[in-house]
Amino acid sequence: MALTLADVAKIARLSRLTLNGAEQEKMLDELNSVFALVEKMQTVDTDGIEPMAHPHEAALRLREDKVTETDRAAEYQAVAPEVRNRLYIVPQVIEE
Repeated sequence: MALTLADVAKIARLSRLTLNGAEQEKMLDELNSVFALVEKMQTVDTDGIEPMAHPHEAALRLREDKVTETDRAAEYQAVAPEVRNRLYIVPQVIEE
């Protein structure tokens, strides 16, 4: 799949990028290089190869799941102008 300059211009517009002619040409070459590499990688025979979650056989070190902090919500919310059900109530700023 090869891109055209029109494709690059559309991608730049969607990305909110401003590219001049030389930059569009360079981006076209770079993007087409990436797509060429992907196409080349898709030709590799991977039948019989088990997918890996990680390139190294490593076991994760897990820690015990326990609470280490105390609940200080009431203390933090004591200075708020209005709190309801542990939520800060703020004035509406967006009109419907």
